[in-house]
Parts: sequence; C-alpha cells; structure tokens
Amino acid sequence: MGTDSKVVCGELRTVPLSEVDFPGQPYSVSVLKAGYCLPQSDGTFKANGTITLITGPRTILVDTGGPWDREFLLTTLKKRSLEPGDIDVVVGTHGHSDHIGNLSLFPTAVMIVGHDISEGDSYRPNKLVEGHAHSIDEHVSVVPSPGHTGQDVSVQVLGTSAGTVLVAGDLFECCSDEDSWRDVSMDTAVQEVSRQEALRTADVIIPGHGLPFRVLRN
Repeated sequence: MGTDSKVVCGELRTVPLSEVDFPGQPYSVSVLKAGYCLPQSDGTFKANGTITLITGPRTILVDTGGPWDREFLLTTLKKRSLEPGDIDVVVGTHGHSDHIGNLSLFPTAVMIVGHDISEGDSYRPNKLVEGHAHSIDEHVSVVPSPGHTGQDVSVQVLGTSAGTVLVAGDLFECCSDEDSWRDVSMDTAVQEVSRQEALRTADVIIPGHGLPFRVLRN
C-alpha cells in the first residue's frame, strides 16, 4: 500500500495502492494493464486505458485497451488459461479508442458499451440511460457514471478482499488527478456528482489511467 494520502472530500482520503489483484468470493478483480496519460513536448499526449479482468461465476473484461494492445491482451488472457471465447461479458466504460479498441476479439460475449447492451447484432433494452444500474448478477453491477462522456459507466464488484471495488474508467484519471479530469470532462458538474458517489460507496477504485487506490473514511 502507498503511504501518501490525499484529502478529497471532507473526511475522505485516497491512498494509492501497489496491489493489482483483489481476490474474493465469489468474484476476484485483477488489473491486467494499468492505463496512462503522458503529455508530450509537442502538445500531444500518449494515453491508454486500464484493462481489468473480473473472474467468478461470470468472466468479465472491463475495457480492452487500444488496438495496439491486441497481442498483449491475447497473451495475458492465455497466461490465465483464458481464450476470447471464455469471456462472458465485455464492458466498455465509454467509447474512446483506448478503452474499446479490441472489442472484435470477443464476438460471443455480451457487450456493454456505455448505455448499449448487445449480444451479436441484437441490442437489449435497459435502463442505464435513465440512471439505473444494470445487474450482471447480485455481486456485479454496471453503474451509470456520466461526466467524462454522457454515457460513461463503471463496474461495481462486491465482496472482494478489499471490500467493494469500482472499475471506474475515466470517471477518475488516476489517484491524484486533482482537477486535471476537468480538462477532459464533457460535463464537470455531473462528473463531480458521479465522483462523489463513487468515493462514498467504493472501498477501492480502479481509474482509467493509473493504478488502483483505496478510499479511507475516518
């Protein structure tokens, strides 16, 4: 566990973690690749989204990285004795290319991308757009968390060794994103509400461009 904490809201503090695996029953959560966002001297920036695997009764992949991550993703899954056909659900927290660049690897999975839920070319009605969570089962839910884009979602996992884990996509850029998230937010007021709800309900947050961090409450 990291030692540098930051006050984010009243009595809440966030603490960066070195852990990337959070075992649990019935679900475990593992960060396969931590995302990054690195400003370049020419005014551009290099960025890639965090890739997270949730294993248990269902096998769930949250964000697939960019197209350049194709071989990394296949190799990493194979090391865990998984083939693309073993993935039951793929969640894209939002539609940016560094988060959904490898959806085509998983044609048999249920796809949840933003507020769309599909299986093959069949799209299912749901209430994400109305602000309601979509339950994968009693332990895992896809939660609307708008702000970065209008259709951002996060994935909440109950019952891990670390408590409730929220795979948050770009709701949080990283643990110490300060106000930098505002620069890439579609609606800062809405995203602030989403962030505070996440901090209130999650014990560990996996951000879109960094390592996990713990939320401490006094």
